[in-house]
Amino acid sequence: MEPTKITPQTLQKIVDNLVNGSEDARGSYLYKGFRLQISSYKASGAERTSRLYHKRRELGLCIRCGKKVGGKNPKSGKLYRLCDDHRNIIDSRTSGSNKQSAKGSNSISKKR
Repeated sequence: MEPTKITPQTLQKIVDNLVNGSEDARGSYLYKGFRLQISSYKASGAERTSRLYHKRRELGLCIRCGKKVGGKNPKSGKLYRLCDDHRNIIDSRTSGSNKQSAKGSNSISKKR
């Protein structure tokens, strides 16, 4: 994601959050032509992935590609996790594998 442009007042708030140990200070910022990246030192891949996932969900973005998600889940009323393209890809994979597994189980039972 692109760095967020910040003002001196915002920079002061970020520094205050760092001093207090708040998680809100993390991010990539642009201040007077300088990019400031605030992140955890030696964070595990799972931790970074989890933070990215939650941030994209909060912003209503697809968790895989970052595009804006338009559809809502009719049962929960929340935005989908994935964009239409990625939902279609996953749906086509799962529907195709179910048909193959059903065919495979029939052929095995006939051999016995």
